[in-house]
Amino acid sequence: MRTMAIVRRVFKQMLRDKRTLALMFLAPLLIMTLMYFLFQNNTTQVASLGVHHVDQSVVNVIDTKNVTIHHYDSSQARKMIKQHDLDGYLTQKNGQLTITYSNSNPTNTSLIKASLQSGLVKLKMKTLVTVTKKQRAALESQQAALKKLKTAIAQAQARGDQATAEKLQKHLKQATATTSSSTQSAKATSYTTKSHYIYGSSDSTFFESFLPAFLGFFVFFFVFLISGVSLLNERTTGTLSRLLATPIRRSEIIMGYLIGYGGFAIIQTVLTVVFTITVFKIHLVGSIWLVFLTNLLLALVALTLGIFISTFTNSEFQMIQFIPLIVVPQIFFAGLVPVDGMASWLQAIAHIMPLYYGANALAAVMTKGAGLGDIGVNLLILVGFMVVLTMLNIVGMKRYRKV
Repeated sequence: MRTMAIVRRVFKQMLRDKRTLALMFLAPLLIMTLMYFLFQNNTTQVASLGVHHVDQSVVNVIDTKNVTIHHYDSSQARKMIKQHDLDGYLTQKNGQLTITYSNSNPTNTSLIKASLQSGLVKLKMKTLVTVTKKQRAALESQQAALKKLKTAIAQAQARGDQATAEKLQKHLKQATATTSSSTQSAKATSYTTKSHYIYGSSDSTFFESFLPAFLGFFVFFFVFLISGVSLLNERTTGTLSRLLATPIRRSEIIMGYLIGYGGFAIIQTVLTVVFTITVFKIHLVGSIWLVFLTNLLLALVALTLGIFISTFTNSEFQMIQFIPLIVVPQIFFAGLVPVDGMASWLQAIAHIMPLYYGANALAAVMTKGAGLGDIGVNLLILVGFMVVLTMLNIVGMKRYRKV
């Protein structure tokens, strides 16, 4: 009976909390629906390959389903890759093929490698078949000629014309030697390949390409959670009400929270970045200071967002329920799934996600060595998010002021 009483109490509490019920039943459906559309629109990934002075036969056998081929007049692979944002660049000198990989995305590097290797195997087999057919036709023709010579020799000997017979026998020996040498010299065309990497090396892993997204996500997630729950505790314990009863301004309260929690966000950012680079021994192409700056801005956006969301919750349980709706979807738009391949309406959603800009900036710095000028727009947008959310928090603080 006591157990049933507890069960009834739990059911009553849950039924009264309409927000909890909605998030519990609808949030998983929303996330699953989002994942369905994301992965439905990204079943085929395509890499971009630039080519210069490469035999058309080689270009024709590269799998164009997974690789888009662009023709250029320059042999400067590094320059063309950076200028046109290519995943690889293929040049040729005689039978030597030189492939330069951007390697900023190991997935696209693997696509080009597989397409080039399979293409060269197909080309070699095709050429071998052609050579074999030509050899067979030549042998048949030469065998017919040899047969005629043998017949002519036999006829000359039958007539008793020894001089003609000896002359034909010399021709027979020469023809036999020619047939043997031509058979041995006919070979299929063969290409050798040489690889270079602009970013990273052949040992680069998929983890390294996804690291910028994960790094930004974990900084964003934990700062969001801790800041939201902390401010919620301030409200539920009455600390915030007592603070608002003083002459202190709402903007001063918000700035105090931002500076206070921001200090811990800085420490968390430094620890996360240093740990990732030193322990995992990740090859950092760009400036570590830009990595710190980008993560710090992401942390401040998460801080202001966490404070803002906490105003709509009445318990820590409700705060956690917002994670599937606010935080989890952002990881899908942070580079794990190529945004360019998404449907247009999904791309629009990506552009309202702070983590989209933070992850883009981190990926550009860590894998491509981008400078401040290259990621400046992304950082300014993060600052814009922070400013707007800060203003909303100042306005929202008014609802808690009693005097």
